[in-house]
Parts: sequence; C-alpha cells; structure tokens
Amino acid sequence: MNIIPFKNTKKHIKEYAGKLSEGGFRSIFDRIDQLSVKRGVDTMGLDKFINQCALMAAGSGAVAGTGGFFTMLIGMPIDFVNLITQQFRVTMAIMYHNKGSYQIGFNEFMQLVATSFKVEAGIAVSKTMMENVAEKIFLAFGVRAAERLVPVIGAAIGGTANYLFVKRMAEKVKEQYPGPGKVIKIS
Repeated sequence: MNIIPFKNTKKHIKEYAGKLSEGGFRSIFDRIDQLSVKRGVDTMGLDKFINQCALMAAGSGAVAGTGGFFTMLIGMPIDFVNLITQQFRVTMAIMYHNKGSYQIGFNEFMQLVATSFKVEAGIAVSKTMMENVAEKIFLAFGVRAAERLVPVIGAAIGGTANYLFVKRMAEKVKEQYPGPGKVIKIS
C-alpha cells in the first residue's frame, strides 16, 4: 500500500506528458476550426476573443471544482483538455492577427507554443520538445488540483486559475510572436 499519494508524481507526469506529446497535441490542434478562430478575431477583435477563450476555460475550471473530490475526478480530464484547447485557440488567434493568414501549420504552431512555455524549440518539432511542453502544462495544472477539493471554493479557485492561465499565456505568446515588421522583446 502506498501511503504517500504523491510519491510517484514526477514519474506519472512524465508518462502523461509522453502520451500527450505522442498525438494528443496534434489531435487537439486538428479539432480546432481555424476558420472559426479567424471569424472570432475578425468579429470581436483579438483581445475580446482572448477574453472569451479565457472565460470558456474558467467555466470548465469552475465546474471541475464545484463538488469537491467527486466532480474533480470526473471534471479534471475534461477541464484539462478544454484548457489546452482554449490556449491553442488563443495562440492561433494571435498568430492569425499578426500574420494575416488563418491557416497555420502544426509545426509552426507547436514551435510558438514551446517558446511561450520557455521550452527550447529547434527548427523541427521534436517529441522531446512536445514532452517538455506537456510537462509544463501538467505542472501548472496540477498545482491547482488540491485546491479544488473544497466544494464551492474549489469552483472559484478552478475558474479563476484557468482564466488567469489563458490570459497570462496570451501575453507570453504576444511577446514571442509580434508579427511581421514588429520588434521582438528580449528579456
């Protein structure tokens, strides 16, 4: 019997990151309608589109934390996929806004995602690079998991954390992908 519940956490994060990088990112990317992202940005503007995505991420975070342990068990996987989906939509929106083309290739997209997570991104998208991105997402997401165990308060924490995550990542992506003719900030 394992009395220390988080004893193998690092090992499990590596395993889940490997699974996510083997096809999970590609699957999420392929399911996003890039034309609808373009239409959203054209209709609302970039900042309102980002806010809408952040609110959708907040919604799943709130639902996952509403009932404590039981809703967290069922809701966390759905919340996690939705959080990644909204972050990917935001990244696509920023790329479209700055580049003028809404058709974005997976490799170019993942390079920007990796850079925004401060993961070394080479010319080619590699399994190691995607595993590092997945690990950073899991770690950011997992830090908030315990806080969601308290019913009702967990909903506020989950929703707020997801909202802030998407908004902060949007700012990082904007810094990393300023668009043609714009100056890149070097920190």
